[in-house]
Amino acid sequence: MSFRIDPRLPLTGEVRRILAEEIGKALLHLEAARSRPEQALHKCRKRLKSVRALLCLVRSGDEIFCTTENQCYRNVAALLAGPREATALIETIDRLAASFAKESANGGLEAVRDRLIARQHELHESAGLEAAVHAAAAACADGVKRIESLALPDQPEQAADVLAEGARSCLRRARKALDRAGSRGEANDFHDLRKAAKTHGMHLSLLGRLWPTPIKARRKAVDELGERLGDLHDVLVMRALLLADDQPLGAPEDTKLLGKLLKRSEKQLKKSCLAKAADLFGDSPRRSTRKLARKARDDLAGAAVSGDAGASG
Repeated sequence: MSFRIDPRLPLTGEVRRILAEEIGKALLHLEAARSRPEQALHKCRKRLKSVRALLCLVRSGDEIFCTTENQCYRNVAALLAGPREATALIETIDRLAASFAKESANGGLEAVRDRLIARQHELHESAGLEAAVHAAAAACADGVKRIESLALPDQPEQAADVLAEGARSCLRRARKALDRAGSRGEANDFHDLRKAAKTHGMHLSLLGRLWPTPIKARRKAVDELGERLGDLHDVLVMRALLLADDQPLGAPEDTKLLGKLLKRSEKQLKKSCLAKAADLFGDSPRRSTRKLARKARDDLAGAAVSGDAGASG
């Protein structure tokens, strides 16, 4: 099955189906993480983000269920954040080396990279990772059992309003985060923008049959923005580690080049991300989703009429 809501089917059943599929895939990645944590943890966290994006999309239809379950999967993702971050930091060093090949040609990043690899191995081989994976798997398995308690409006007009409100709420968060990132430029502002962009990209997938405008180009642009914001997030995390009192990345003489390249990368990424985000989220969220609500009502109502006609025949 697909990560897409079928407007020909009742909304409750479709959302239950997608939740079960995505949580099931997260469980498979958790099992793989016991022996291959580097990529499996990343894939699991992506599935959890998909689950949370869907819950945000339909939250107004069942506020208590969606809010409670969203918090559950936020907690699960937090259990896996440390080990995943250890791998992401190594990937960041490699991106810096590739982006600034001339400056790093003499090996000025190698000492830091060695430290990060040692840190990754320590985390991945610790008993803490096994405990985190076990707790995450137990929470996901319990979550699967609760899916059947979800109850959403299945009448076409009400279902359309739920989907439009969820999409609009995400766009509002993106617009606010963009405004803050442009005016203040704090790490948290760009992190909020990244989360909203990622969620919006997943909403585009979920609403692929209902979104009223050409969707492929927007989805590609949103994905590219999400990747750049992810790179920026990793750069900001590494800069924070660089300034930490316990010097986890090494002594100043070993991290001088890293600090210089991080500053340059941060400046470039912030400028690029703000420009791309302004193109995507500069319009009014209400105007952007008005057509979605109207088209969703028409499509869902048409599907219901077709289903009634088929049943009577």
